[in-house]
Amino acid sequence: MGTSNQSQAHLSSRRDFVRLAGGAAAALGSAPALVSAETAAAPTTHPGEDYYEKLGVPKIINAAGTYTALTAACMPPVVLAAVQQAALHPVRLHDLQTKAGEYVAKRLRCEGAVITSGASGAISIATAACMQHANNIRFLDMPQAIDGKKNQVIVQRAHRYGYDHAMFLCGARVTEVVTRDDYKRACAAGQGIMTNFFNAAEEEDGLAGTAQIGREEWLRVAHEHGIPCHLDAAADMPPISNLWKYTGMGFDLVSFSGGKGMRGPQNAGLLLGKKHLTDLAAQNNNPGDGVGRGMKVAKEQIVGMVAAVDWVLSHTEESMQGDYQKRVDVVTHAVKGIPSVRTETVVPKIANHVPHLLIRFDPAVTGVTTAQIVTALRSGQPSIELNPNTGHPPNQGIPSDANTLVVGVWMLQPGEDAIVGRRIRAALTKQV
Repeated sequence: MGTSNQSQAHLSSRRDFVRLAGGAAAALGSAPALVSAETAAAPTTHPGEDYYEKLGVPKIINAAGTYTALTAACMPPVVLAAVQQAALHPVRLHDLQTKAGEYVAKRLRCEGAVITSGASGAISIATAACMQHANNIRFLDMPQAIDGKKNQVIVQRAHRYGYDHAMFLCGARVTEVVTRDDYKRACAAGQGIMTNFFNAAEEEDGLAGTAQIGREEWLRVAHEHGIPCHLDAAADMPPISNLWKYTGMGFDLVSFSGGKGMRGPQNAGLLLGKKHLTDLAAQNNNPGDGVGRGMKVAKEQIVGMVAAVDWVLSHTEESMQGDYQKRVDVVTHAVKGIPSVRTETVVPKIANHVPHLLIRFDPAVTGVTTAQIVTALRSGQPSIELNPNTGHPPNQGIPSDANTLVVGVWMLQPGEDAIVGRRIRAALTKQV
């Protein structure tokens, strides 16, 4: 019995730590911070050991883009410095999350904001917030105590994807719709807690299919039935204006990845939107015991995400694009004159809205296939990864085909454009 009581006491004290820590902060008042000699003497920057080399993990040239499997973007120096500074000092995590959310919401022109563990984490706690809001339940009731309660997320068939699992974690289930009438019936059924709109599935210049429903009508129908609308805009910055465009359009919640175009830490993201919903989402975020408990956002990631927002807003649309076109030109010049080779620059209208170079060729003339070129680039030194749309049908604004190499230039480091151009030329002319 004594052991059981001790275990229970330990569990209670752990769960109540955030509340008690807040009380301790008030009691401490303005007491001076104690800093050890070791901490005080620690440098703010250090070159560090190259653990990629130590672990035997080869570095690559990223001519693909901000893909998770390729560790997304590299942080700019000002963001990296903020992360390093944050790593030196402990703070109360709840205070940091609250202040960071308030700061980001003000800068991005929305009511509320939460720093999350990437866009997928944002989708999970957005769903949890809407589940609470629709059913007037506690965050601890999900997903095990929602039987008989509203739990439907309404999604267009064309917008289904692997990230549906981020919603399933909360106990939500998907109601799939195709036509406008399907959508109206699903909203009127009274079981909807949220709608999910995958932004990259929608072409800006028109609907990708006659059965799809555009953003404005999607919002109007859901809001007529009191259902909040979530927008997955994970890879949809730049342009910078997207950071407030969709909340301004009326979406109740919008998720962004922090480690893509925003150039923050890879395991950080943003959930923006209506404050009554972002407040509920924050309840489900760590360090509480809700569905987001395992989606931990450390102090370094929170500060890095805020610094990334500041970094983005220090740019214009033109300066954000940097010298991407110059990098395209370098690679284009390198493959010039190869028989059958044609080049084209495209900028996807929504996701990954930056210049991509398409290199089209005729395998019958070059004597080499797309698959052989991809293999040659990967197996060479340094290893080069092309955009995954290489050799595939058109997808999300990139009009590629079986005989097209797609070069994403925006994650290239200085000088890598010349290496990529030289290596592609060698592969196309079978000099490897």
